[in-house]
Amino acid sequence: MYNILLAGFGGQGILFAGKQLANAGMKAGKEVSWLPSYGPEMRGGTANCSVIIDEQPIGSPLVTTPRVLLAMNLPSFKKFENKVLPGGIIICDSSLIPAKTARTDVSAYYIPATVMASEHGIEGMANVIMLGHFLKVCHLFAYDYFEQAMISSIPPKREKLIEVNKKALSLGYHYAE
Repeated sequence: MYNILLAGFGGQGILFAGKQLANAGMKAGKEVSWLPSYGPEMRGGTANCSVIIDEQPIGSPLVTTPRVLLAMNLPSFKKFENKVLPGGIIICDSSLIPAKTARTDVSAYYIPATVMASEHGIEGMANVIMLGHFLKVCHLFAYDYFEQAMISSIPPKREKLIEVNKKALSLGYHYAE
């Protein structure tokens, strides 16, 4: 079972990233839940998303003790860092999170996703860069499979986003710490 918590500010694409994981899980025939949560401010406020992907039926959509945390801002990192299960994984956008975890019972990965998006002219795509790195370190889905699932979810009227999403996913996947 994969219990995943994605967290950051509204407007960072947290809910989109969670939907992409849930979509890939559904296409793979898994049991899936996707539960968004955001503050009343929306953009700039808090946003997090619980995603569960499992072989068995899911009893509750809440992820209170994630196996994987994708943190895209410092407040989210501080709030959820200690809730990650021992043996779990923390993936941080180090562009916005200057801290490192003090925990020795988790694997932690730091990727400057926001800076990378800016440097490559794809502002607003840090969330997909984070998904690429998630694929690399978690091995939940094969890269090609996930890329196809993500691309298939982009509606025809937004097809110009296909290449940008592919580029962002590749940047995250191929990032070496």
